[in-house]
Amino acid sequence: MSPAAGAAGLPPPPPLVDAHHHLWDLGRYRYPWLQEAVEPGFFLGDYAPLRRDYLPAGYRADTARQRVLATVHVEAERARDEQLGETAWLHEVQARHGFPNAVVAHAWFHRPDCAEILAAQAAFPLVRGIRSKPATAATPDAPRPRGEGSMHDEAWLRGYALLERHGLSWDLRVPWWHLEEAAGVARLFPRTPVVLNHTGFPWDRSAAGLAAWRRAMEALARESNVHVKVSELGLRDAPWTVASNREVVLDTIRIFGMERCMFASNFPVAGLRIGYDTLVAAMQDILAPFTPSQRDAFFRRNALAFYRIALPDDLPNDTGDTPCNDVSP
Repeated sequence: MSPAAGAAGLPPPPPLVDAHHHLWDLGRYRYPWLQEAVEPGFFLGDYAPLRRDYLPAGYRADTARQRVLATVHVEAERARDEQLGETAWLHEVQARHGFPNAVVAHAWFHRPDCAEILAAQAAFPLVRGIRSKPATAATPDAPRPRGEGSMHDEAWLRGYALLERHGLSWDLRVPWWHLEEAAGVARLFPRTPVVLNHTGFPWDRSAAGLAAWRRAMEALARESNVHVKVSELGLRDAPWTVASNREVVLDTIRIFGMERCMFASNFPVAGLRIGYDTLVAAMQDILAPFTPSQRDAFFRRNALAFYRIALPDDLPNDTGDTPCNDVSP
């Protein structure tokens, strides 16, 4: 069959696995960051458009022209006393809608109930990893936290050590100035897979800012158990363009190697700066110099392997041209 048609003027979309997206139901559950006081320091600025339900129908609408074979849902900061409830709800969503196909759940590593929460999360069949954000500094020049909830906290490290027992990975979300600390954690626990979220947030696009980001990424990439999601390249006060992001994407691939890089949309958050179709087309443009096999690894195979997703028999498991938006029922 012919490849699925892209949006007007865009190339046919590749088969892909979306390694990072969110869903939320504000009418039924609590998401403080979306329902209560606005966070003035949000990295993309005004996020009023996100303060509405984002459910499977919304994701299917955003990806209607794409060939999404599977998705990974990453915890969406639902109220922390509902962290197990969020995971249970996502399993209900999967049973009704066929996605997500893997879940990155939440647990606080430094809390006394960490072992109990991790065991409960790991018992859900779709859970593959945990995202637990450590305490971080607001700017590169600010003092690094070393107390409760930081990557230096002994309680935090004891909780983190339990990931290996449950066969879970860690979704690492910190700004680039904490990547060397994160590399130390990855080195301490080499059998725990780690995936960096959002390309390490290269927010400072000056020559000096990008040089510092590269050094931090190189330090993290020296740990062979660390992978990276090439995602969320949006900036607070600038549009998303291929010209502004090409260098960041190619540097990330050079530093980590294509075999450790994966596509991720971060929708609906990334939708504040770019549409889904335009995002995929932009990544295809940037990756044009690579071989078809390398591009397929980036868009599909690496995420399938990292999150241990088995595609159903009726979905393409190669680079064939079956057109589909397979997150549809």
